Amino acid sequence: MAKPIRNSAKAIILHEGKLLAIRKKSNAEEYYVLPGGGQEREETLADAVKRECMEETGVDVEVHDLLFIREYIGKNHEFAEFDSDLHQVEFFFHCTVKNPHGAGNGAEPDRNQVGIAWLSVADIESTRLYPKGLRTHIAGINRGERRVYLGDIN
Repeated sequence: MAKPIRNSAKAIILHEGKLLAIRKKSNAEEYYVLPGGGQEREETLADAVKRECMEETGVDVEVHDLLFIREYIGKNHEFAEFDSDLHQVEFFFHCTVKNPHGAGNGAEPDRNQVGIAWLSVADIESTRLYPKGLRTHIAGINRGERRVYLGDIN
């Protein structure tokens, strides 16, 4: 039996030209992902992103506009050997934090999470941030570029 489609709510937190990201390490390789995670039953997407940000980064976020929707069908991408049965729809929200300097590992960090980082948006396209296909869109936010539905991108 196939797994159900999973919803995930993610935060795009920008402050002074930087993007808040979760720093992860797996097999001695370091990479970054956005804070956020799976929506729980009877939880709104906004509540999910608030909860996940608190768990992973220790910051209380204010949720604003929906910026992007990305599908991830694991069998179509580079991590198919691990994710072949995963189909996830990710909702990326613009979020702000009152105290950006208070960000750090939250009380319930993700598996393989080793910290947080404020990544330069100017350099985001060459940063090992996943999903890769989102890098260009994040870089385009300040230029007023907008495409909400991104499809099945890696």
